[in-house]
Amino acid sequence: MMTFAGNLADLAEHLEIELLPSQRAKLQAALDLELRSMQTYDDAWPAIELLAARGIKIAVCSNLAWDYCEKARLLLPGLDAYALSSECGLMKPDPMIYRHVCSALGVQPGNPADTDPGRVLMVGDSRKCDEQGPRACGILGYHLDRGGAGPLKSLLDFSAAVVESLDVEQE
Repeated sequence: MMTFAGNLADLAEHLEIELLPSQRAKLQAALDLELRSMQTYDDAWPAIELLAARGIKIAVCSNLAWDYCEKARLLLPGLDAYALSSECGLMKPDPMIYRHVCSALGVQPGNPADTDPGRVLMVGDSRKCDEQGPRACGILGYHLDRGGAGPLKSLLDFSAAVVESLDVEQE
């Protein structure tokens, strides 16, 4: 489902699931309600602006069903790249999706065997998909724990740490 390029009706047909018109309408209404309720976290745009002001390329790499992709682009317009699973046919933690987003950004991940794997960074809420998966292919992946259990509690924490590391490098 997360790599299928088609809407809810297309997916039902592809999976050979017969839906009565009333069932289809009910499912579509629930999906539409969820899509209307989607929003970014309050720290998303300040974090993006902080990084963009330093010339850092920014992308979204996400496992999303087809119907969610347009909403993601509307909520986060103008980024440098988007790697959305149902659009590219790849899902995190498959290394190919990380390579895909790097290619879309025009950057190269480092070598995971190196002590300094490169300057491509990723942050997200899944240890497996946003920290371990990227690190396995040379991207510095970081886990964001909005519950406060980890060192990164917000996107602003992450962005500030990135900017601070750039400032230290330039000294």
